[in-house]
Amino acid sequence: MRVLVTGGAGYIGAVTVAQLRDRGHDVVIVDDLRSGHADLVPDAVPVIKADVAEPDRYRDALDGVDACVHFAASIEAGESMQRPEAFFANNTAGTLRLLAALTDAGVERFVLSSTAAVYGDPERVPIDEDDATDPTNAYGESKLLIERVLAWMARLRGLGCVALRYFNASGATRDRGEDHDPETHLIPLILQVAAGRRDEIRIFGTDYETPDGTCVRDYVHVSDLADAHVRAVERTAGPGLLVCNLGNGDGFSVRQVIETAREVTGHAIPAVEAPRRPGDPATLVASSARARELLGWRPAHADLSDIVASAWRWHRGRWGVRQ
Repeated sequence: MRVLVTGGAGYIGAVTVAQLRDRGHDVVIVDDLRSGHADLVPDAVPVIKADVAEPDRYRDALDGVDACVHFAASIEAGESMQRPEAFFANNTAGTLRLLAALTDAGVERFVLSSTAAVYGDPERVPIDEDDATDPTNAYGESKLLIERVLAWMARLRGLGCVALRYFNASGATRDRGEDHDPETHLIPLILQVAAGRRDEIRIFGTDYETPDGTCVRDYVHVSDLADAHVRAVERTAGPGLLVCNLGNGDGFSVRQVIETAREVTGHAIPAVEAPRRPGDPATLVASSARARELLGWRPAHADLSDIVASAWRWHRGRWGVRQ
């Protein structure tokens, strides 16, 4: 198939593009490169530098496109609580403009990079897709609104849609890893301390109702996430909306992740306690039974040490760290 990937120069997007190419698909990327990295894009994959909210800048590239994988978005939950209007404008309204362009071009398959943030504070764990959605931050709400739009697009426009609600993306492949500026995600922040690029790691909140008082998250390797997106593209057929969680099904606290990074890197990694951040749920752990059953998805990287080690190898090369 010919696949349009928005945000294809980003962390998960670039790995997905590489896997799509490996599967024989023809790929074109739309990315404004505000947070993406052109050097992560596989060779010979065209990149149209454009915002998805400006379809006139990439409309010609939609000719012959069979499917769209949509990553392009603002993703930092904490920032969304400070600038909610920007997240609804970029994520929700921008996606509406993209969907209108795709519909005009006759594209029939759409895969959304969604998020576990749609659940908010879950009533139970592991979370499954039929559990209540009640986001505690504007980022999660902006993605949930897109999912609701997709349900209507499937019903009224015949679009075949998959929304992949993934938990904490992490790890790296040999050639591609996580490189945000500024960085806000836990594992790369911890590794910055190990690499001497940061003095300490801050633990936001130590009084949650969890075993050690810190937030618990389900970490899923970026290559496993990419595999799920490829499977969703290939298996989407006919109108409808399929929602799937993507996670390993195990939760690790902030303190556990820090300790794992200490073991992997051999560095002390000083940590300091800080107040909670608004909008952070205590525990998010996935049930991915639906993705396993309907997409045939099986995460290959379940061990936290392996996930952290893969990220450390990539970051050492990126930063020129010898030890």
